[in-house]
Amino acid sequence: MKHFTFAGSAVALLFVVGFAFAQGVQMQGQKIGLATSLQRGYATFKTNFTQAAEKMPEADYTFKPGSTPEARTYAAVIAHIAQSQFAQCSGMKGVPNPMQGKQLEQELKTKAEVTKALADSFALCDDLFDQVTDANATEMIKQGMNEVTRAAGLYGVIVHGNEMAGTAYVYLRSKNIVPPSTENASRGRRGRG
Repeated sequence: MKHFTFAGSAVALLFVVGFAFAQGVQMQGQKIGLATSLQRGYATFKTNFTQAAEKMPEADYTFKPGSTPEARTYAAVIAHIAQSQFAQCSGMKGVPNPMQGKQLEQELKTKAEVTKALADSFALCDDLFDQVTDANATEMIKQGMNEVTRAAGLYGVIVHGNEMAGTAYVYLRSKNIVPPSTENASRGRRGRG
């Protein structure tokens, strides 16, 4: 179980705000609160990771770079985020994990199975991000045996997701596929002309 500190939350906040700037979000003259930062960071991650799952051809879902046995297949990378989000978001909601006892990384093999699990995991998390406000972001919530601020729990979802997105992008680049974050950023720059 990972423990999030105020310093870790501050680093995550700076990462998300910096990432939002890199994505071409116009922030001049705006006041961006904690809730908006969380919502934007999650929306960007969700969009990019969903697109990354879609971009890889079905035949390459069994691909893994290198020869180390512990390297995951592309299917396992995507399934890992789904498994993690099912656990994290059901825990924050205080509801049973719908995938408790399952090992999605090993069980899911096809692109259709993996992308469905990913979409279902985002659906479980969506309302947590939709319902966060600047006022309730600092409330304590249960996370395993610990209590953390709602913001720390939600940043955990974003940070872990972005870590795994970086991993997925290596796989995409290895197959000469441009990651969605690069494409989306390029579109944003062209749009500002």
